[in-house]
Amino acid sequence: MVFEGNLEGIRYDSKLSLRKGNHLMKKKLAWRILLLLFLGTFFYFFFELGGARYLSFAYAQSQLNFVRELFEKDPYLVSGVYFLIYVAVAALSLPGAAVMTLFGGAVFGLTWGVVLVSFASTIGATLAFLMARFLLYDFVKAKFRDRYDRIQEGFNKNGGFFVFSIRLVPLIPFFVANLLFGLTPVRVGSFYLFSQLGMLPGTIVYVNAGKQLGELDHLSGVLTPSLLISFLVLAAFPWISKTLLGWLRARKQYSKFKRPKEYDFQTVVIGGGSAGLVASSLTAALKGRVALIEKHKMGGDCLNTGCVPSKALIRSAKWAHHMNRAEDFGFKNAQFEVDFPKMMERIHSVIKKIEPHDSIERYESLGVRCFKGSATIRSPFEVEVNGEILRTKNIIVATGARPRRIPFPGVEEVPVLDSDNLWGLKELPKRLLVLGGGPIGCELAQSFSRLGSEVTIMEAGAGILSKEDEDVSLLMTEIFKKEGLRLLVETKAKSFKKSGPNFVCVAESKGHEIEVSFDYVLMALGRVANVRGFGLEELGVEINKEGTISCNEYLQTSLSNIYACGDVAGPYQFTHMAGQQGSIAALNAYASPFKKFKWDTQKVPWVTYTDPEVAHTGMSELQVLEKGVEFETYKFNLESSDRALAEGSSAGFVKVFTEKGSDKILGVTIVGEHAGEMLSEFSVTMKAGKGLNHILSVIHSYPTLTEANKSVALAWKKKQTPEWVMNFLEKWNAWRL
Repeated sequence: MVFEGNLEGIRYDSKLSLRKGNHLMKKKLAWRILLLLFLGTFFYFFFELGGARYLSFAYAQSQLNFVRELFEKDPYLVSGVYFLIYVAVAALSLPGAAVMTLFGGAVFGLTWGVVLVSFASTIGATLAFLMARFLLYDFVKAKFRDRYDRIQEGFNKNGGFFVFSIRLVPLIPFFVANLLFGLTPVRVGSFYLFSQLGMLPGTIVYVNAGKQLGELDHLSGVLTPSLLISFLVLAAFPWISKTLLGWLRARKQYSKFKRPKEYDFQTVVIGGGSAGLVASSLTAALKGRVALIEKHKMGGDCLNTGCVPSKALIRSAKWAHHMNRAEDFGFKNAQFEVDFPKMMERIHSVIKKIEPHDSIERYESLGVRCFKGSATIRSPFEVEVNGEILRTKNIIVATGARPRRIPFPGVEEVPVLDSDNLWGLKELPKRLLVLGGGPIGCELAQSFSRLGSEVTIMEAGAGILSKEDEDVSLLMTEIFKKEGLRLLVETKAKSFKKSGPNFVCVAESKGHEIEVSFDYVLMALGRVANVRGFGLEELGVEINKEGTISCNEYLQTSLSNIYACGDVAGPYQFTHMAGQQGSIAALNAYASPFKKFKWDTQKVPWVTYTDPEVAHTGMSELQVLEKGVEFETYKFNLESSDRALAEGSSAGFVKVFTEKGSDKILGVTIVGEHAGEMLSEFSVTMKAGKGLNHILSVIHSYPTLTEANKSVALAWKKKQTPEWVMNFLEKWNAWRL
């Protein structure tokens, strides 16, 4: 168990960036301290020497005639001095902006007064905004990091509206708005522009009222109740306008479609995979009338070609691996023979056992009307299946994805496998070439290698499992090589050909052309969302550049009563995410327009089912670095785990990133046997807003692998205990003895 003071496994350029980042942070901290010292000193002397009285209402009235006379003699000098004083008052958040505005109206008149006040107040406000951002923005962002990404997204979309609306309400103190907006992600340009526009009506009112400065008794005389109500209505205007524009845009979009007078269903779900099954069953559970359309097999990819068969294959391969390691566990002369057809028969029997859970009969019994056939969306309110038109208030698209096939030259001459057709194999491939070193490629490559295939992984990137941290990639590379897999990284397939009895892949590897012979090639190059062929393009539903359906945070497409979920929506193509999205889409379709539920994209867990497993949630090392967060890394190697040693599976580690000086968990990566199960404790802890201190307080059974989680927490606790405390305790206990 070690505290990783220097980040292990980070690329050299990332380390260099981290050092530069630390230097910049120290420099920034020094400037912050200087600025705080200056502001503290200024405010102390300003108030101690009675500076506030010069910005009071009474003082302004007493100096009015004197300044008017000066203005008549030298208008440019007086205007300039006034402008600079106003900028300073606003920038330093001194209590006197309203008095300054009235004074400007009294001295300069309405037109010139509005010009001076408008620009001076906005420039001063922007300076105050920048100071608040410089001093506190990083602290606030780190403190509320879990919510800040959502806040930033909101400000990116509506930052100008927020600023404009707040500025239109004079009841909100001028300096408070400046400082608070400095703690938000609103852009400086947007803040300046919308501040000037938003404050203009109030500026005109105050400058105009300033003409009667000599007759006013107090500032409250400026704002009458009727004027305040007018400002509040004006503040709501941009939001009303935005809502109205959205309604008009939607009306225009839907104008070409005829809305039925009656509906057959609350919701029609297209696709019977994980997302579609959850969406339809939840709608039925809420007593909504729902139809589910599936053109192939119920259960989708997960049941028929993905999660279930692959995990059954991985289990068989693991048995073979244990048999090959029999001597390590005290067995002699252990022999076995792979019966591949029997193995594939078992895989299909597992699918058959699970099929009833996802069957038409079961979902019909839950209240879902099921259709077997191809769906075509005729309009946002009509879906056709088997010649029948289903009228519906909402449509949920859950059509999933398919393996990506790249049309390499000559590929039609060779036997090609993917995660869909793999399960029809009748014989174990003698030589298997796997294109792609991602999760699917690595899982299947290791399994076939353990069953006896000669496996080559060809990866275009610098290493396998590129979405994981570099130390994960390096460890899995070492394990794969030890098990006999051939890894070709930085290698791109160019073409295929048949050469005598052999099938050959021509590839470019680090600037050189190589040839790799094989019997089957498995394409594991990612998955493509199924977005075409059932009416979306005819309706004009927007598609992302990634090829998935464009959705908002409520999983609504560009046509608001059509929702998308699962692999077709992305960005995470995991069964558990498809299920979560399916429930969110169903709830939003069911409760619209009375209630909306946002899709939670935070702390998404995933597991790659290699051996050892790779489990992850939260941010990776590089993501933490990119965000510029000050963090610490804690790592516990499973070689120190009693249970892992007893099991003979000690390869791997538990690695946790925390905010510097805090137990708040930013990200977790676990490599090891049953890493997926070990990850759940961290997922629950992070979801509950707890940290490593919480895990440390939980009693873990001995001997279990999850004790490693507690060991990481213990490493954090030791690091947080100051050295002087430990020295004191050592001396204290020595004295007691």
